[in-house]
Amino acid sequence: MIDTYTAAAINAFLPNLTYTLPFVGEYDFTKVISAGLVFLVLTALFWFVRTIVLNRAKALARKTSGTFDDTVVSAVESIRAWVYSLVALFAALQFFSLPETVDLIMSGIFYFAIVWQLIKVASHFSDYFVQRFLEKDLDNDGVVDPGSATASSMVTLIVNIVLWALGTIFVLSNLGIEVTSLVAGLGVGGIAVAFALQGVLGDLFASFSLYFDKPFRIGDLIVIGNDTGTVEKIGIKSTRLRTLQGEEMVVSNTELTTARVQNFKKMSERRIVSEFGITYETPQELVRQVPEIVNRIFKGIDGARLDRVHFTTFADSALIFELVYYVETANYAEYLEKQQMFNFDLMRIFSEQKIDFAYPTQTIYNKTIT
Repeated sequence: MIDTYTAAAINAFLPNLTYTLPFVGEYDFTKVISAGLVFLVLTALFWFVRTIVLNRAKALARKTSGTFDDTVVSAVESIRAWVYSLVALFAALQFFSLPETVDLIMSGIFYFAIVWQLIKVASHFSDYFVQRFLEKDLDNDGVVDPGSATASSMVTLIVNIVLWALGTIFVLSNLGIEVTSLVAGLGVGGIAVAFALQGVLGDLFASFSLYFDKPFRIGDLIVIGNDTGTVEKIGIKSTRLRTLQGEEMVVSNTELTTARVQNFKKMSERRIVSEFGITYETPQELVRQVPEIVNRIFKGIDGARLDRVHFTTFADSALIFELVYYVETANYAEYLEKQQMFNFDLMRIFSEQKIDFAYPTQTIYNKTIT
């Protein structure tokens, strides 16, 4: 805080303050007065910052629409009063030659308090940037997307670990402890831990990939291989799905980043290809009317539109019509409702027109030879 030259300059600025005291003899009060002045000046300066400057900054921040200035004010306001007092006291003690043990203890307390407070201040800024760039309200419903919240929590955790690691190295270095070998040892140990936990770390980085790439979100219906389920939680190591049967399925994030995933929530409509057949006994004029019948049915179904319908195949037991239509929803239940409406209407009209649906039949001709 105050080096030897600064302390000497302050002492030289003061007059001679050597006095004779009973039982003590001559004593130079210059260091005591200098230390007291430094303590009082720094205390007054910190009080000015905490009361006048900070209150003025808070008033100005409330007038702006941005949030970064509020974060700066909040970070400065988070500095504890005792930290200011500790800084002033540590600066004042630099005028005295303390015993080595006492000096080491005081330095340790001072550096630890400063590092702790700086990490708290840095956390305000890291939280600000995490909330601004990671926590997203993708549905515009006023609630942060759970996947974004998980990613922001992971980033915050990593930032705090890095800050505390750097802070610890800084404290040990300023206390005269050799940290070069410690850092090297931590590096070697980190490599060993990384090899031992490569599966966990792979899932951790895969979770970041899932967040930034966003192949799916919580609430989406996805298909992974032969399994289908709704995403309930995207965690640090795994993702939980609720299958159509009702059980919970846990899938590692690494598997999700390497597997082929179908996301039904992403589609805006469904394309359905279907077939139906009528009997060979159907008169030709009725066969020609079938496409118009199908087209008329779809005109009466809201949320569905016909793409095409054609007489495509002479099958063994039926005249096959291929039907392609779209349902303008991603909801599976709504798609089934539209399909059911079409089926009912088609059955009703075919019944009215005396058109029979085909089913596997076989006609046997007997010929008598005389």
